[in-house]
Formats: sequence, C-alpha cells, structure tokens
Amino acid sequence: MTDFYPIYLDYHATTPVDSRVAEKMLHYMTTEFGNASSIDHSYGDRAEKAVSQAASQVAELIGASRKEIVFTSGATESINLAVQGTIFAHTPATGKPRIAVSPVEHKAVLDTCNALAKKGLAEIVYLRIDSQGRLDLDELEKVCTTGVALLCVMAANNEIGTIYPVEAIGNLAKTYHIPFLCDASQAVGKIPIKFQEWGITYLTISAHKLYGPKGVGALVMPLGYRLEPILFGGGHQQGIRSGTLNVPGIVGLGEACRLRQLEMAEDERKIAALRDKLQGLLLKEIPGLVINGDMSDRLSGNLHISVPDIPNSAVISRVRDRLAISTGAACSSGVETPSHVLQGLGLSSQVIDGALRIGIGKFTTESDIDRAAEILGSAVGAIRAVMEF
Repeated sequence: MTDFYPIYLDYHATTPVDSRVAEKMLHYMTTEFGNASSIDHSYGDRAEKAVSQAASQVAELIGASRKEIVFTSGATESINLAVQGTIFAHTPATGKPRIAVSPVEHKAVLDTCNALAKKGLAEIVYLRIDSQGRLDLDELEKVCTTGVALLCVMAANNEIGTIYPVEAIGNLAKTYHIPFLCDASQAVGKIPIKFQEWGITYLTISAHKLYGPKGVGALVMPLGYRLEPILFGGGHQQGIRSGTLNVPGIVGLGEACRLRQLEMAEDERKIAALRDKLQGLLLKEIPGLVINGDMSDRLSGNLHISVPDIPNSAVISRVRDRLAISTGAACSSGVETPSHVLQGLGLSSQVIDGALRIGIGKFTTESDIDRAAEILGSAVGAIRAVMEF
C-alpha cells in the first residue's frame, strides 16, 4: 500500500479485486457486453457461453455441478432465497415449520429467520455453542430428531473465524432428511468445500470475499430441489431467480474461483504464517491481550482479539488513518450494537467492548504485519497512559 492509504487488514469485510479478475470483467463490460438471455444474435450467445463457463469454474472449486449454480447479487440474496424459498415451499402436517439455526450466523441468516418468525410463518430453534463458537453435535442431533424444516449452520464465522464441521453436519441433515443451508461466504476460496459429498442442500457464495467483485454471488442447490422463488419476472435460471444476469460480475466470480482453485493452498499457508506472526507480536506488545475463538479450527487469515480494559472504539479512533481493522462484522453498517457473535459465546462485557477483528489476505505483506503490530501496540500504550493519568 502507498503512504496515502492505511494498511488494509479487514479482509473479512471485503477483498481487493484481483487484477486478473478485473481484466476479464472489463472485456465483458466493453466488448462482449451482450445480454445472456438474448438468443437472436451472437452477442447474446457469447454472453451465455461466458456465464456457463463461470458456472463450471464455481462448481469445480466447491465440488458441484455447473447446473447446480444459481447466480445472485451476493450471499444475502442467496440466503434469503434459500430460507424464504424453503419455508414458502414447506407444507408441514401440523404447526409451523421449524428452523434450527446457530446463534452466531451472519445477520442475513438470523434476520431472515426472525422476519419469518415475526410473521408467524416459522419457529426458530437456536443451537448450542461453546465459548469458542464450536457447535455441540450431540445436541444438534437431538434437535434434528424433533422435526426441523431447515438447518442453518455456516462453514466459517465472519467474526471469530471458527470453522464448522460441515461434513458431519451434512451427514446428520441427510440422516434426518433436513434441508441444510451452509453460508460459505467466508469459507469458499479459503478452505476446501465438497458440496455434493457433504450433504449440503444450499451453499451460499459471495464474490467479493474471494478477490472478486461486489454485487454478485451464487446459491448452489441440487437439481430438481423444491424451492419457491422470491423474485419474479422473466423466469431466468429455470425460474429460480429472475433478472438479467450480471455477466461481467458472473465472469469475475468465475475467474476468482478458478484462481482460488489454483492458488488457495499456497496462499492460505502464507496467510496463516502472517497471522501467527502478528498474533505473537501483539501478545508481546499488549499485556492482557485476549484471543477470541477457536485457536485450532479457524480461518487462516482471522485474528480476533480483545483488549478488555480499553473500548474498541478508542483503539479504532487512534489507528484508523494508518490501519484498517474493524470492531466486528460489516453486515450491520452504521449500527453500533454489541456483537451478537461475541454475546453468543457468553464472553464478558469487557471482552466484548474491547474486541477487534483483524483479517489478513493474500496481498498482505510481512512489512504490513510488522507495522500493524507497532501501530496497535503504540495505540494501546498511549490510551492506557492517558487512562492512568
């Protein structure tokens, strides 16, 4: 980064678009600009071919078929389509359909479920997690035996980085014939995903979390699966999601997935090493520092910390011109409330109030890490000096 920009360590919020992805997209914005639904000329034919190729690239990364890919505007739309579409299509013999959901899901999942519950269309059952965000699989199986219309558990948490045992959860869902929604926005392109093998019914993807563009994503679902659409007009994508396809964005998502398949393993190894280095430096620089989340099963680029005696807003105000980190998820922009994820872990108010999320990515450098540790250590030291005075 140049001197004009802070060091960027908020890769969970969004990632820079890879220049190779941007180059592909530009071609489909300027030269191959056709509508993929236009069947009367070659512009439409070429756009449709590009969309089909992108579907194959997405599918190859996650172990799916290209015909199982439904393109959307991003993970939020994909989640809404999966949750609402499942409930609208569900006809329980008695009572309301029940949705079993992890309490640390992304707000797109929780708010969609709660909206249905408020309308009397569903009942919410919250699953049990421990202080590191890990799921109790024995308790999950008990819930599954009670009759569930939809199970919602993410692949990796967007705040604390905890990775969930998706294959084991999928096996339980298959055993009890429960549709399983896995929000994989933070996981795709970072950890291996095997959609068909792991018993996932719905998988959500957002391009801007894996070095692709904003405003495009996908819902992956088995062919022939029953789901009611929530958008109407044109019957695009087998009637599942109407609307003119965002061809440049879809091409960008496809190219981003292709590159992640080639480079993910090596990139994530380097990212994990940088994360571990920063963690070690900060533990030395900041006495009393707390590391939140699962220390073993977490995303390579995730470092979630707390300085319990200092409000996170005080740290952010001191570093924001030099360092881009966050106090939590970017999904509730402009809403300053305690993190529902950290509250779900049962952490103390001091730990929650002092929480900071650091996200490292493939463009992060060793010098970024060294400088970030120095900036954070100095900021905390300065704040503590003022507080003591």
